[in-house]
Amino acid sequence: MKNNQTANLSLDLTYYPGKDLYTDGAIEDEILAFVRDNPPSAYEDYIAKRKNWAVLYHLSYIRQNILAGVGISNDDTVLEIGSGMGAITGKLCEKAMSVTCVELSKKRSEINAFRNRDMDNLKIYVGNFETVEPHLGEFDVVTLIGVFEYGRSYIHSEEPYKDFLKIALRHLKPGGRLYIAIENRLGLKYFAGCKEDHVGKNFEGIEGYTTTNGAVTFSRGEFEHLFSDCGISSYRFMYPYPDYKFPMQIFSDERLPKTGELTMNLMNMDQSRYMLFDEAKAYDSMAGTDYFKTFSNSFLIEVTKE
Repeated sequence: MKNNQTANLSLDLTYYPGKDLYTDGAIEDEILAFVRDNPPSAYEDYIAKRKNWAVLYHLSYIRQNILAGVGISNDDTVLEIGSGMGAITGKLCEKAMSVTCVELSKKRSEINAFRNRDMDNLKIYVGNFETVEPHLGEFDVVTLIGVFEYGRSYIHSEEPYKDFLKIALRHLKPGGRLYIAIENRLGLKYFAGCKEDHVGKNFEGIEGYTTTNGAVTFSRGEFEHLFSDCGISSYRFMYPYPDYKFPMQIFSDERLPKTGELTMNLMNMDQSRYMLFDEAKAYDSMAGTDYFKTFSNSFLIEVTKE
C-alpha cells in the first residue's frame, strides 16, 4: 500500500490514478498553503479579506450547517463520498466514531488532511469511487453532499444514478442512513433568474439539460421515481434554505416554512443573475401548502436501509 503522510494523517494513494482529473486551478494551491500554515480560527478573516468564491465555498463554517439534518452519534462509522477540501469532514469527525473519505482529487485531499490534522479518526482514500468502493466495508452513515449530481463521472454504466444509489446502499449496515444533499432542478431561484449552479446557464435545469452534458440535478418527483426503481421505500425529504451549500435553516415535511420566514433569496453568489420576481413573496404565497416541497431550492434526503 502506498501512503503519503500529510500532517498526522495517512492519505491512501493505492487507487489514485496518478493525476487530478479536475481542479479549480491556482486557487487550490493558495488554499492548500493557507490551511497548512493557519488554524481553522483564521479562516473567517481569510475569507473576508480574499473575497473569492472558491475560498468562501470551501472554507466557510456555514457549510457544516447541513449536518444539523444528519443524524450521527459518537458510535457511528461514516463514509463521506466526495469529501472535497473537507468542508464538513472535521464536523463529521467530531460527531462520529470514525470517518472514511473517498475523494478523486489528491490536492483537495491534502487540503482536507491539513485542516483536520488533529483528528485521529479520519482516513482518506484518493481515487475514483468506482475503483475504491469494492475495497470498502459497511458503515452506519453514508453521505453524498453535493456529489450525487456527478454520478455519471463516478459510475460508468448505462444507468449511473440508479447504480450509484445501489452501490452506496451496499455500503450501509442494516438500518444505516444515506444522506443526499443536492440542488432541486425545479428550485424557485432558477425560475426567478438564477443560473443553473453547475453549467451557469439560465433555465437549463428547468428545461431538462437539453443543451449541456455534465452534472444534472433532480426534482422531488424524479427522486421518488428513482427510489421506487431501486426498491427504496424508506426515505424522507428535508429542505435546506437558502440552499444546501450555505444552509441557515432546514425545514421538513413536518415543519414547513411559514409566512415571512424565507427572506434570504439572493443566491448564485458566484454568478450574475436576473431578478424576475420577488422570491420572498412567491414563497409566502406557498405558505400552508405543499408547493414548497416542489420548489425548494435544495433537498437533503435521508434514505434508511431496511
